[in-house]
Amino acid sequence: MRTELVSEPGDAARPNEDFASVGLPASGQGGAVVVLDGVTPPRGATGCLHSVPWFTARLGGALTELTVSLPDVPLTEALSLALARTAEAHRGTCDLSHPRTPQATVVMARWSPETVEYLILSDSALLVESPDGILTPYLDDRLSLLPRSALATDEMIDAGLRNKEGGFFTAAADPSVASRAVTGSLPRAEVRALAALTDGATRWVDTFAAGEWSDLFDVVRKEGAQSLVDQVRALELADADRAFLRRGKTHDDATVVFVEF
Repeated sequence: MRTELVSEPGDAARPNEDFASVGLPASGQGGAVVVLDGVTPPRGATGCLHSVPWFTARLGGALTELTVSLPDVPLTEALSLALARTAEAHRGTCDLSHPRTPQATVVMARWSPETVEYLILSDSALLVESPDGILTPYLDDRLSLLPRSALATDEMIDAGLRNKEGGFFTAAADPSVASRAVTGSLPRAEVRALAALTDGATRWVDTFAAGEWSDLFDVVRKEGAQSLVDQVRALELADADRAFLRRGKTHDDATVVFVEF
């Protein structure tokens, strides 16, 4: 088995808000990948004393433990338990009902000799390759399908779309959001490799249109995860007139985890 993990901050002067882990139990009978993309809040109050990196480290650590140590617990239940545990760690000091309480997107994959389970919440991505080379992207596309006019301001997003029916969902303080995730299970024999990526890395496809998902996957497999991140950084710097980035950050935290069975 080959595993590779790269996580690079968008700004070296700021902490990386992503989280990534690969858990390989000593039994050798399976493993799990957890990737979180912390949501950078706008300027202003968040109702919380803690940073986004604090939140992603807490939630990611709990998810890594639960997915590896409790292999029979469904991924939705693992996410719900991890969210409850993380919320309890700061419920006494923070307003967890605030729409900008620390939150993150989630991608998880867990495999055994029989199955590969997956869970995606919000705009990170999971790519799965079959033994015959067919690549399938597993995405939660609710945010990307919203009209641009509905996303015009942070206030509009918080009031009508963030963690609301008809909008999109992130992992914040409510354990029930786990039921909103995109989930599924595949026969282990139908999976040759997979990659989990935050949207700082998927910019290669969905912002800059440098290729299709299969092309991105080929870059990671043949050149390595760092090569994909380096290419994204070059594309960001080349977009001086912001034809592609528009209002987006020049550089975003970028995380890639690759597993080849």
